[in-house]
Amino acid sequence: MRELEAPLREGLRSMGLVLHDQQVRALLDYLDLIAKWTKVYNLTAVRDPVEMLTHHLLDSLAVIEPLRRMLTSMHAGQGDATLGRHRLLDVGSGAGLPGVVIAICCPELAVDCVDTVGKKAAFIQQVAASLRLPNLRGIHARVESLKDQYQVVSSRAFASLADFTQWSQAALSEQGVWLAMKGKHPAEEVAALPVCVEVFHVEPLTVPGLAAERCIVWMRARRA
Repeated sequence: MRELEAPLREGLRSMGLVLHDQQVRALLDYLDLIAKWTKVYNLTAVRDPVEMLTHHLLDSLAVIEPLRRMLTSMHAGQGDATLGRHRLLDVGSGAGLPGVVIAICCPELAVDCVDTVGKKAAFIQQVAASLRLPNLRGIHARVESLKDQYQVVSSRAFASLADFTQWSQAALSEQGVWLAMKGKHPAEEVAALPVCVEVFHVEPLTVPGLAAERCIVWMRARRA
């Protein structure tokens, strides 16, 4: 995947995202691992390396700056709060998108990737070991069964907003937020949300090389 380093760096520049050389190498090594495991375990339908760069890596990288801003705003004024205390749960993570990408780019953030398919959770564990990411963990379980709580619960092309929030509501901390990656603005899904869930921001995303609409739907439990 080294031939993708130049277009990856160009994509990072266009998004204004600054990463260390080690992080760029880790992202490319991650794509290598996806390609190798997909030959056996069919992790993703996207096999072309250039498409993997745009549809998987750059698409996931587009959430990094919005996520950083959200974490900062969530804890503004709390002088003793640090990102190192924050936890993110990526639901239905599959091959680790965006969970692994977040773990690489935000080493101060603890990232758990949960999936009901054992081989996918095992892949995340392999990525954590191979790339030496102590802040990354793969969990083979249903999200409803988890006992831990997280400041951010994310998903990418996982389920409807109503199902996503219902299934993961117990995993969301009291002041936490849901981060749902979607294509075009999901107006019908937003309208179908229960009254206990509040959409407080729909953030458009621009993905370099991808001529398609993308957005983040930010949600939280509605305060009484």
